[in-house]
Amino acid sequence: MSKQAAVDVSCCPALTERRVPAETAAALAPAFKALGDPVRLQLMSMIASAEGGEICVCDLTPAFDLTGPTISHHLRTLREAGLVDADRRGTWVYYRARPTILRQLAALLTVTPPSAT
Repeated sequence: MSKQAAVDVSCCPALTERRVPAETAAALAPAFKALGDPVRLQLMSMIASAEGGEICVCDLTPAFDLTGPTISHHLRTLREAGLVDADRRGTWVYYRARPTILRQLAALLTVTPPSAT
């Protein structure tokens, strides 16, 4: 279960449009914090871009010069931040991105250039 609170994308205009409400900031900050680590950002990219929408931990671990427990720690951080879901199938765990939270983060960071007059 994720500690991430649900935030509606429609409630979150871009940072450049208006101030972020405190509850929105509190809900989304753990996701931004989790993505602030280079390994977790790479893991998130691998998971989000995985063919078929999910990827086995057995395919993630060899991509890094890190131990299995270290990769597990980073994946747990991504899960706790609400960025990914995981399912155990036999000995392996499969990860998939949670598109709603990714859309929320993207909406908050979207900057529309000023229109030319």
